[in-house]
Amino acid sequence: MSQERYDHAAVEERWQEAWDDADVYHVPDEASDPTYVLGMYPYPSGKLHMGHVRNYTITDAYARYRQMRGDDVLHPMGWDAFGLPAENAAKERDTNPRDWTFDCIDTMKGQMKSMGFGYDWDREVTTCTPDYYRWNQWLFRRFHEAGLVERRDAEVNWCPSCETVLADEQVEGDAELCWRCDTPVETRELDQWFLKITEYADELLDAIDDLEGWPNSVRQMQRNWIGRQHGSEVDFSIDGYGDVTAFTTRIDTIYGATFFAIAPDHPIAEELAEEDDEIHEFVHHEADPDGDEPNGVETGLTATNPATGEEIPVYVADFVLSDVGTGALMAVPAHDERDHAFATEKGVEIRPVIAPESDDPDGEAVPDAPDVEEAAFTEDGVLIGSGKYTGLDSETARERITDDIRSAEPATQYQLRDWGISRQRYWGTPIPMVHCDDCGAVPVPDEDLPVELPEFINTTGNPLDAADEWQETTCPECGGPATRETDTMDTFVDSSWYFLRYVSPDLADAPFDLGRANDWMPVDQYVGGIEHAVMHLLYSRFFTKVLADEEDLDHREPFTNLLAQGMVQLEGEKMSKSKGNVVSPQRIVDEYGADTARLFMMEAAQPERDFDWSEEGVRSTHRFLTRLSDLVEAHAAGDVATADPDADRDEIDDYVADETDAAVAIAGAEYDDLTFNVALREAQDLVGTLRSYREHADPHPAVFERGVDVAVRLLAPVAPHLAEELWESLGRGGFVAEADWPTASVDRETVERRRRLVENTREDVRDIVEVAGIDDPERIDVVVAPDWKYDALEIAIDSDADNLISELMAESHIRERGDDAASYGQDLQANREALRETLDGDAEHDALRAAAWLIEREFDAPVRVERAADAEEAVVSKAEPGRPAIDIVE
Repeated sequence: MSQERYDHAAVEERWQEAWDDADVYHVPDEASDPTYVLGMYPYPSGKLHMGHVRNYTITDAYARYRQMRGDDVLHPMGWDAFGLPAENAAKERDTNPRDWTFDCIDTMKGQMKSMGFGYDWDREVTTCTPDYYRWNQWLFRRFHEAGLVERRDAEVNWCPSCETVLADEQVEGDAELCWRCDTPVETRELDQWFLKITEYADELLDAIDDLEGWPNSVRQMQRNWIGRQHGSEVDFSIDGYGDVTAFTTRIDTIYGATFFAIAPDHPIAEELAEEDDEIHEFVHHEADPDGDEPNGVETGLTATNPATGEEIPVYVADFVLSDVGTGALMAVPAHDERDHAFATEKGVEIRPVIAPESDDPDGEAVPDAPDVEEAAFTEDGVLIGSGKYTGLDSETARERITDDIRSAEPATQYQLRDWGISRQRYWGTPIPMVHCDDCGAVPVPDEDLPVELPEFINTTGNPLDAADEWQETTCPECGGPATRETDTMDTFVDSSWYFLRYVSPDLADAPFDLGRANDWMPVDQYVGGIEHAVMHLLYSRFFTKVLADEEDLDHREPFTNLLAQGMVQLEGEKMSKSKGNVVSPQRIVDEYGADTARLFMMEAAQPERDFDWSEEGVRSTHRFLTRLSDLVEAHAAGDVATADPDADRDEIDDYVADETDAAVAIAGAEYDDLTFNVALREAQDLVGTLRSYREHADPHPAVFERGVDVAVRLLAPVAPHLAEELWESLGRGGFVAEADWPTASVDRETVERRRRLVENTREDVRDIVEVAGIDDPERIDVVVAPDWKYDALEIAIDSDADNLISELMAESHIRERGDDAASYGQDLQANREALRETLDGDAEHDALRAAAWLIEREFDAPVRVERAADAEEAVVSKAEPGRPAIDIVE
């Protein structure tokens, strides 16, 4: 198959149809514990972008690899099909969100098939269909029965452009912009439905440590978002207002509290703002919680420090947040950076009460107060100026002060807030509640689910508010007139359990088959973008834990291993339509083929790293695939001159056989770890070795046959179409997608030692030729070190003795080498930290003999590999394990 005859379009279409006809990627319901490989399902926006292609190539390659390893593999795909963009698109086109969504799905599904992604399409889910969102509603009822649903008046994030509420996680950056449209977010008071994720805050946090298959960065992002803080709540009495509770993690610093601060929306601040113009101006116009510097206004009130009885001034300050802690805090400028900046600005006293621990070994010296004039001292230490607590360490003081102050008690605070799921939009799951004047908010019974969306009404605001007939219903409890809830669910509800629906997508009486879910879950390998580190992944963990408690799901975490893939960039910038730097996946498929696009993406970088798209890289990858097809087709056609099949193998044959085994040993381990770029480098290097083998010698038929067979199988997970074509050309039966993964008898450690030896030897020859100025060597002798040096190296690596030379000289066969042994021992002693194991002498000799042809080809000179016993002593003395002596005859 020459370059002119490599019709990638015909090859790819042929094998895509063949896979479909044979149901190659279908996993039967009776499969036992299949390997579950999943890419985060896409929002059907119209076309695949390069981020999609990379994500799904990663999961597809890994799924194909696991299938070749003999696993049953569950590799499904579906559509995150609800959401505001579809609603906006429908309004712009005067159509409806459903038609627009399904048109997009058809387009993207066709593109996925053209990429050769091996999905079990029998398990496809689409979240905007009633047979899916019915189960969102069913789960809402289960959460409601478990006491995990609440409706309350709340201050919410409101996007005026999207005209809907946003969860805290959907407000981005210091500027607080909408995650979808970058509009500045406002706050409003609205009745909202909440899922009580805070009930699971401790478990969500504590279980993070067990997610060993997750990136540390994602785990830390979740820890930070949950934001658990252990501390104390303590009351400060404010004149005229009574006790006000403050939360602090540093009650050990209470003797240094020199002012008290409340949030601008604290009830006291709001009351004061009605009476005081300056406070009103600050609260309503000047307060900026996201500003670079903390700011505030004095109230004229004082608060009584419960530890000292001291009266300290009260400020309204914008660095105090009502939804963090209690909305009030004691401020200790000497030991908190934010308090320090505020006190410096306002001229408030900065009083140190914590000092660094003393270096006095007896612990009797009183530590000096830290210098807090320019900056706060924020570490734990020893209390000073703190009455009877002076001299205690911070941890002990926190316990005692909390015990001693009557109003103080231990407390735990979280940054995590309950999940507001109400959205004032049409294209989402209707919340299954009705409002009755007599009974209040009443859940819709299971038998009346799903509550289906009415026909779309193109109007401003929430279209469901205009669906008068749909809203009218009867109360499930009293039978009287009632009104349907018009809020729909946050679409993150859809994605918080979709991975469970794949195990039984057609089940009519439950969201998932419990027995199968307990067998097939959790997902073994999940792949998606880092942007979902908090919202989707946190919500999915929450849902899984609730389902474990309420529905007997066996596992409490949804995803065993997580890979957050990097971005595909162009000239260092993320691809986006707004920047005009988008590369069309379909153009690449049309011009170069899906295999080229897949292989280039996987070889360009490790999956979790960003990489730059390169047209030259794509062309280079296409040229490689063409060379591969030429190599295999020529061999299959009998166009490669080979040695007599009955002839013995020579050193070159042994080298190629060893390198074939080496590629298998390394590539398999790298596929296991999803480091596809390293695995593919092995496959590509093997193809290069086979091409050189064909050019330099008459290959041994069995060695060459196995080499091309292995190369095709190693590339099959990433370049599946061409691999199938070449597999057929080799006369193999069945699909390469279902073939066994190749095996090798050699281990990776031996491979790496052998390759290091060969490469070091070739490099040494180059250096000698260059330094000595040898233009035309007559012969190159490579001399392996004597056996006693290998023994000495092994002793040195294993030894803990201070005097290595004495230990070496205790061995008679080493001692009898005299000065040579002493000199080598000194070298080993000097380099003990850098010593590493090598092949033994016989293995080094065999490896170098097998690789000699590479040196001969490079320098156009015969190479003789000798054992130490057969070489001159002057040369032998220079040889060391892993670094043979080189003697070049001019």
